[in-house]
Amino acid sequence: MTAESLDGPIEEPLTGRQRRFHPAWTVALVALIALIGAAGFRAAPGVLMVPLEEEFGWSTAELSLAVSINLLLYGLIAPFAAALMQRFGIRAVTVVALFVIGAGAALSVFVATPGQLILTWGVLIGLGTGSMAVVFAATITDTWFATRRGLVSGVLTAGSATGQLIFLPVIAATAEDVGWRGASLIIAGGALAVAPLVWIFLRNRPSDLGVARYGETTPVMAADPVPRGTAAPRGTAAPRGTAAPRGTAWGAAKLAISTLREAARTKTFWALAIGFAICGATTNGLIGTHFIPSAHDHGMATTTAAGLLAVVGVFDIVGTVFSGWLTDRVNPRILLAAYYALRGVSLLFLPSLLSAEVQPSIIVFIVIYGLDWVATVPPTIALCREVFGDKGPLVFGWVFAAHQIGAGIASVLAGIVRDHTGQYTFAWFAAAGLCAVAALVSATIRRHPVSVRE
Repeated sequence: MTAESLDGPIEEPLTGRQRRFHPAWTVALVALIALIGAAGFRAAPGVLMVPLEEEFGWSTAELSLAVSINLLLYGLIAPFAAALMQRFGIRAVTVVALFVIGAGAALSVFVATPGQLILTWGVLIGLGTGSMAVVFAATITDTWFATRRGLVSGVLTAGSATGQLIFLPVIAATAEDVGWRGASLIIAGGALAVAPLVWIFLRNRPSDLGVARYGETTPVMAADPVPRGTAAPRGTAAPRGTAAPRGTAWGAAKLAISTLREAARTKTFWALAIGFAICGATTNGLIGTHFIPSAHDHGMATTTAAGLLAVVGVFDIVGTVFSGWLTDRVNPRILLAAYYALRGVSLLFLPSLLSAEVQPSIIVFIVIYGLDWVATVPPTIALCREVFGDKGPLVFGWVFAAHQIGAGIASVLAGIVRDHTGQYTFAWFAAAGLCAVAALVSATIRRHPVSVRE
């Protein structure tokens, strides 16, 4: 990774009254709001699949394909987005991503064929939300915080759940009262409304404000910017909090690819990637996409099922923040193994819990699944940082890509299972078995750092 020249004046970190509220918390708050604004589409597919199927007569598999492409791009763009944030700044990449999400959601109201749905739901929204994925939370955490990282990454990751909580009931009610097109416009408005806030208040790095990262007491180096398209002298090390390297988009892509090439030579990377692929398959791919259609198959009203999924979002916030707190105190390998095992057990019981009415047993499932939904993210980020050092956020970007590949495959396969068997039972059981594999793999992740060359 290129670094900055250190030939700049040294500024002391802010002290006294000025440090009582560190600007890192303002940045984290704006990042949280941005994640909430970008989360609208994460809640949309499960709600909008039934209205689209009824209006156009498209099969579950055709609709799942658009969602699958979205999920794949959502993951595959993440490491490149992380590299672009390092090259061009967090703020610029985030604003562009929000506009792409808004454009994709707005244009979806004109679709008339599955191919057009793939272009809007799949490609545009996939690219936009992928740039606002949890790798964004990892980048913010690594750039602005030296301590409280687990807690901060947990809170930011919960932003997507908060967005689901806010948008899901609104989208469901709008789709029922006004139509799915009105719901799509709400998603577009939510993403676009956040963009000005990000542009005004989000800062790329602590040195922009002349401070060190939160919890860091070393002096801040106000480094001279490296001219665009050039690199600092080889071997020069820049302290955290200095200006990010600048370069071309191609340079960012090369950085992302070279990081993957080096990380892929380690068993640890593949253990993390396999576990997170199963995580994606059992969250976004199955529950996020197919829980509402499956509940509808059992006679439950769409709005009721959407309300249950919103409750998942409520407990997801609690579970993810608590997981972040635990990650600062407990071996993350143990946490991951426990989370995956608990998820697998709950999936085994799901087929027998669904019915036309909301029973106490399905509420128990919703609570457990909500607490466990993305509780896996803080310990996975921590392991990437522990094992791969400064390249942890970029490596996590590729691990998250595996998460979305798993989600995309599961989304399509579950749709095919539904079309051929008339129910989702086999999909739920298969997911439970995969969770057992993820628990075992996570428990065996190596404990010593590995070298990922610059």
